[in-house]
Amino acid sequence: MTQAGVSDAGESAKAKTAPGNVIGAAWDALGSVYDPELGLDVVSLGLVYDVRDENGTVVVEMTLTTEGCPASESIQEMAQAAIAGAIGSPATAVDLRIVWDPPWSPAMMNDDAARALGFPIP
Repeated sequence: MTQAGVSDAGESAKAKTAPGNVIGAAWDALGSVYDPELGLDVVSLGLVYDVRDENGTVVVEMTLTTEGCPASESIQEMAQAAIAGAIGSPATAVDLRIVWDPPWSPAMMNDDAARALGFPIP
């Protein structure tokens, strides 16, 4: 993981995604953004609700574990930078939106993230 909280895997997001697949590249990039307090990526934690194209702009709707999350600004900055780097096109804008509905819960994590944080897996 780099100092900015984006893993080195984020640098290869372009290579893993088919050319022109901006949404796939954005998802891959978000998978390399780590919550600095939990040490897990925002996709595995279930913090990313939607990634879509709206008239050439990549729109990301995501949340945080709590509204008072001390890492909120850094996570947003890391996510924005990771997506912009993965897309590699200055012509593609990124609109990252923090939403609170639905509220995040541990049930939104994937099984690996839940296990890593000590939550029981049914």
